[in-house]
Amino acid sequence: MTRRTAVPLTLLALAGLALVAPPAVAAPSAPRTVVALGHTLPLGPAGLAETRTTRTLQPGVTLTRIVRGHTDPSAVWTVEVAVPSGPGSPDPDTPPAAISDEASARAAADRLRAAGLDPRVEKVGTPPLADFSGDLGWRLRVGSTATKAAADAIRQQVIAAGLSGSSVYTGWDGEPDDVAGSTGPWHIDVLTIDPRTFRGRLDATYGPDLEQRETTSQLAALEGADTAVNAGFFVLDPAAGAPGDPAGVAAYDGQLVSEPIAGRPALVVREDARRTSIVRLRWRGDVAGLTLDGLDRVPGLIRNCGGTGDIPTDLPRHDYTCTDRDELIAFDTWYGMRTPSGPGAEVVLDSSGRVTEIRSARGGTIPAGGRTIQATGAKVDALLAVAHPGRKLVIRATLIDQRGRPVPTSPLGSIVNGGPELVRDGRLHATPAADGMVRPDDPSFYYGWVHKRNPRTFAGVDAKGRTVLITADGRSTSSLGLGIAETAAVARAIGLRNAINLDGGGSTTMVADSAVINVPSDATGERPVGDALVVLPAR
Repeated sequence: MTRRTAVPLTLLALAGLALVAPPAVAAPSAPRTVVALGHTLPLGPAGLAETRTTRTLQPGVTLTRIVRGHTDPSAVWTVEVAVPSGPGSPDPDTPPAAISDEASARAAADRLRAAGLDPRVEKVGTPPLADFSGDLGWRLRVGSTATKAAADAIRQQVIAAGLSGSSVYTGWDGEPDDVAGSTGPWHIDVLTIDPRTFRGRLDATYGPDLEQRETTSQLAALEGADTAVNAGFFVLDPAAGAPGDPAGVAAYDGQLVSEPIAGRPALVVREDARRTSIVRLRWRGDVAGLTLDGLDRVPGLIRNCGGTGDIPTDLPRHDYTCTDRDELIAFDTWYGMRTPSGPGAEVVLDSSGRVTEIRSARGGTIPAGGRTIQATGAKVDALLAVAHPGRKLVIRATLIDQRGRPVPTSPLGSIVNGGPELVRDGRLHATPAADGMVRPDDPSFYYGWVHKRNPRTFAGVDAKGRTVLITADGRSTSSLGLGIAETAAVARAIGLRNAINLDGGGSTTMVADSAVINVPSDATGERPVGDALVVLPAR
């Protein structure tokens, strides 16, 4: 990405970084190239038809489109009912949910039968993963129709009976013994970058500033890249912080601009596409002896949690915003034109790190090459006690691995956040519990995010040292998507030795030859995202 001047943090060279145990546009025709991508995909029955078409985008970069399976006639549309908590629930005040206890599901089924409907109560088992297994609970469904419109009509009857629900396609279920929808189809795009012949540049970019969002194709165009995929998780709702801000670790051109989430995995890349790795990261940050809580984010709002002193937890909790009234956050010009406003205090530093201004409330511009430090709650007095006009304050931030060792980086490398881990040392190793996707009090979250088939973006490195970026379309009847267990299995089948899940759902986008080649699932089309991985041609 475009080089920017910033006060350097205590980060070293990336070269020695080791792996820790770890609207669609038709692709133009091009000469076909043979690229080994492991085995046929472990999706559906073994005998399903699978086609692979590969073309070269630039030296060392190939794109393979994999289409597997066909529409299963047994897959239907149905209404999945949001079940209110009943007397059997451990928390009767819990809002209606897709997954509940059996007693609550059967009580809601009785209400639907009284309204003349024929519901079915189903136990939901989920594929075992590296750190989670077992049944999720019970769901309640009504109807089996050939079209969504017919399911929507049944949904209106469910609403008239005093309940709520959504129309879903059973091909998206993804149970371990799934029958309906088990034949697909699946559409998967695989971008392979071979460092032995690659002469371009692999980079990560967030666009003009962190606190704005752009589509993946826009981010590619801004960098002069003709190939890209969406990358890490990010803040979407202003109530959770600054939209576009990474929801986890992020470093661009060697500059750390967003702190890690309590040991969650990240994808580390270099411009030459060599030594791509997946590392679980933590960090240490301080200024004048005071501990930093974060970098370039709205104080008090920690998307995906995993900080220190956060409410309700210091552990990762995916798609959840923790809070902390007492925080110290450092900003630089990568964040945007102005820092977040609000009560507290803000210290302004010039390009040499000297205090030039003390603001009695947060919010204002960041001087060119300079930084600011914001404090809230109990951290205000502590910051004001050390921030005297003219005093030089040194901001330090160091990434550390699981063993507490500093993790190096360089201006030639970038880091984007992700999770869960999928493959480690060639073995299936999906880690939703460690990475905050398991909520014991909310099995419906796991059901929708991990268990069910969704669009996915994932990445990794194979045994030949090639960086591989993958998108799988989903949320349609023409491409079912993948559950996390299936995502891990596909990554291993393609040949990845280490792999990580990136942001998916409506964010999943792949650009090749400057055009979006997959089918993003949002009804509005390509979604603006926080950052992207871009592949630039040789200079």
